[in-house]
Amino acid sequence: MNTRPIPDDGSRSLTQLGQNATQPASPEEARLERVPAPERGQQYVIRFTAPEFTSLCPVTGQPDFAHIVIDYIPDEWIVESKSLKLFLTSFRNHGAFHEKCSMQIALTLVDLLKPVWLRIGAYWYPRGGIPIDIFWQTGTAPDGVWVPAQDVPGYRGRG
Repeated sequence: MNTRPIPDDGSRSLTQLGQNATQPASPEEARLERVPAPERGQQYVIRFTAPEFTSLCPVTGQPDFAHIVIDYIPDEWIVESKSLKLFLTSFRNHGAFHEKCSMQIALTLVDLLKPVWLRIGAYWYPRGGIPIDIFWQTGTAPDGVWVPAQDVPGYRGRG
């Protein structure tokens, strides 16, 4: 995946925002872009929620579905949201286990943004009757920052 930083020269030469952007065929082909954080020095949480995330099982090729929640506290950079949407949808034809997809998303964002803090909650819908949820964060959130609960209900079956 191309995660070359966008130059911070004031031009904000984003290649996808406001442009016709084709859907990347894979996460490796996706281009995540970043822009300077608007409130540097302030600690605030940015949340992205993808309730209809899809990928493919690497063994059967069958679709897998998840509700992904990404929370982060920016330092110098924030992710440009259109590029994030294209990155997340690039998993639609990508075969990988739940754990790999979840961690690939988190680690790619950490590598690009170098945030103060990031966490991901990946709530995968059942396959074979068993839901798989993956949680990861870079460390403890800083004191004094309000980090809301993700509030994604656990799987209850037909309850």
